[in-house]
Amino acid sequence: MKIKLQRFQDAIRHRVRYRITGGGILYFLALLLVGFTSFLTANNLLFLVFSAMLAILLVSGFLSRLMLSGLELELLLPEHVWARTAAPARVRLRNLKRITPSFALELIGQRSPLSNSLPILTAPVYFPVIPGRTTVEASVDVNFPHRGRHKENVFLIATRFPFGFLRKTTTLALQRETIVYPALEPFSGAGDLLDQNAAGELEMAIRGLGRDFYRIRPYQPGDSARHIDWKSSAHTGVHHIREYSTDENGIIEIFLDRRTEAGAGRTFEIGVERCAYLVSYLGTGNSNVLFSSQGFTLAATEEDEFYAILKYLALVEPLIAVTSVHGTESHLKVGRTQIVFSARPQEFQDSGWAGALFVDTAE
Repeated sequence: MKIKLQRFQDAIRHRVRYRITGGGILYFLALLLVGFTSFLTANNLLFLVFSAMLAILLVSGFLSRLMLSGLELELLLPEHVWARTAAPARVRLRNLKRITPSFALELIGQRSPLSNSLPILTAPVYFPVIPGRTTVEASVDVNFPHRGRHKENVFLIATRFPFGFLRKTTTLALQRETIVYPALEPFSGAGDLLDQNAAGELEMAIRGLGRDFYRIRPYQPGDSARHIDWKSSAHTGVHHIREYSTDENGIIEIFLDRRTEAGAGRTFEIGVERCAYLVSYLGTGNSNVLFSSQGFTLAATEEDEFYAILKYLALVEPLIAVTSVHGTESHLKVGRTQIVFSARPQEFQDSGWAGALFVDTAE
């Protein structure tokens, strides 16, 4: 019973929808006219023409349905995807039929039935022909409307083959999970905030992860590959590492306050996006970041660690109606650069963040 129910659900989900085109309306009017005239006049030639027109209509429906059968879709996305940002991707449309090719296929994005969000495919993609047992690729741009975990992406495959009387479409859902990072959009005061961080760094003449060159030394296990000095390595035949002077205030602590009032979800999303923008900017340089939030703490110096923070920001949820400041204590010493994303700055100032820079999360 369960198997039959599943087959019925699959058939409903992949049912073919029909829409009469402008040319199809004219053809149906001509068909009705010829049929009506043939029955009135009892003319054998008109009956023959009427029968041929009916046969063409039936063949058209069969062939267009055949074009949509046996198709398999695959979407290849880049490793990192950001919300509300067009990302280059590739679609693979595979024709599983042995001999029969598929003609005049159009791939279109559709709203997700779960979240009713906008389609991720920014423009339709046209495939003139896909031979049997063949895969065709096309470059596309995808745009995810919001951050988070996207599990189902819905597409439509349409065709007007062979005569364009009917436009037939069928739905195809890709069951794959995609983690989408928050949108990266500069906000008012972001430039001043980054300038203050740069101005507050004090160099120390010891090795570290600062900006000024300190020395070149042989490579040791555990060293980051991004600090390899390729010129010295090519000259000596042995890998060498470039060391830089460290910064006394080089560690930047960022705290995201997840506490949110009921109905203030938009304010929380703004805070998450602004926090992600700052983390992403710092991750492009040699910054050391200690990121924390209620229930999460991570120190980031390498690229993978910055992306781990961005993944957390992609999936983080607000804490509704939580008023306690527990879990908001600073992990760094006084005098280090501290940035707080919160709608309650006074509570942070009272709990040891008096010298922190506070980012407004209001629109």
